[in-house]
Amino acid sequence: MDPLLIPFGFGVGLLVGLTGIGGGSLMTPLLILVFGIKPVIAIGTDLAYGAATKTVGGFKHWRQKTVDFRLSAWMALGSIPAAIGGVYVLEALERSQGEEFDELLLTLLGAALLFTGVMTLARALFLKRLIDRERETIDLKPWHKAAAVTLGVFVGFVLGITSAGSGALIAVGLILIFQLIPTRVVGTDIFHAALLLWAAAAAHVVAGNVDWALAGTILIGSVPGVWLGSHWSVRIEVATLRTVMAIVLLGSGLGLLAKADVGIPAWVLAAFPVFVALLVGREAVKRRRRRRPPVTA
Repeated sequence: MDPLLIPFGFGVGLLVGLTGIGGGSLMTPLLILVFGIKPVIAIGTDLAYGAATKTVGGFKHWRQKTVDFRLSAWMALGSIPAAIGGVYVLEALERSQGEEFDELLLTLLGAALLFTGVMTLARALFLKRLIDRERETIDLKPWHKAAAVTLGVFVGFVLGITSAGSGALIAVGLILIFQLIPTRVVGTDIFHAALLLWAAAAAHVVAGNVDWALAGTILIGSVPGVWLGSHWSVRIEVATLRTVMAIVLLGSGLGLLAKADVGIPAWVLAAFPVFVALLVGREAVKRRRRRRPPVTA
C-alpha cells in the first residue's frame, strides 16, 4: 500500500476536525485521481475510513460540548435510511450500466463535488452576512424537526451514491435553517456525519466495495489528524481555510468530470481559477474595508 496515503489521511483528517468538511469530498477524488483506485471501491473505502475518523472527531466535540444531540438525531432519522437507499441505487446502476458504470459514477461524483464546492464557497464568503442572530442551541419546533429530517434525506442519498457532501451540505443547512454558532455547526456536523457514515459504510461492506487494507492505511494518518483538528476548531478562525477548501473541491469536481470525458471545454478549465481568484480577492478587499477604522479629523 502506498505510504503517501498516511500524510494524505492526516491532512484530510485535520481539515475534517477543523471545519466539519473534507472527508469524502477530498479523499475520494484523491484516491481516484492520484492513486488510481476504482471509483466504486474509492467511495466504499472512503466511507469506511471516514466513519472511524468522524467518530473520533465526534467524540472530541462531544467532550468540548459543541454538539446539539437532538438536532443530530432528527437529521439522522432522514439521512441514515436515505444513505442506505443511495448505496442500493448505486448497486443497481452498476448492474445496469456495465462497462459505462465508471464514467457515470465519475460524472455523479464530479457533479456532487462541484455542488459541494459552491456551497462551501458560499458559506465562507456570503452566508455569514445573511444571518441576523447566531445561537448556541435551538428549541426545536415541529417545522425545525421536519426541516432536519428533509435535510438529512437529501444529504444521506447524495452521500450513499458519491461519499461526498456529508460535511459541507449539512453545515450550510445548520447555518441557514438553524442559525447555530460556528463551533456548534462544526461539532453537530461531525457528530451527525459519524452516525450517517457508519450506516453508509455498512451498506458498502455488504456490497463488497471496501478495501480494508486501504482504509487502515488512511486511518493511521486521519485519526490523529481529526483529533488535532477538533482540538483547534474552537481556537482558530477557519473562514480562510474553508475558502481554500472550496477552491480545491471545485477543482476536484472539474478534474473528475474531465476524467469522465463529459466534454468540458478547455476554456472552462482555464477560466475557472481566474474567476475564483477574482471572487475571493473581491471579498477579501470588502472585508478589509469593513474592518478598517474610520478616519477621524
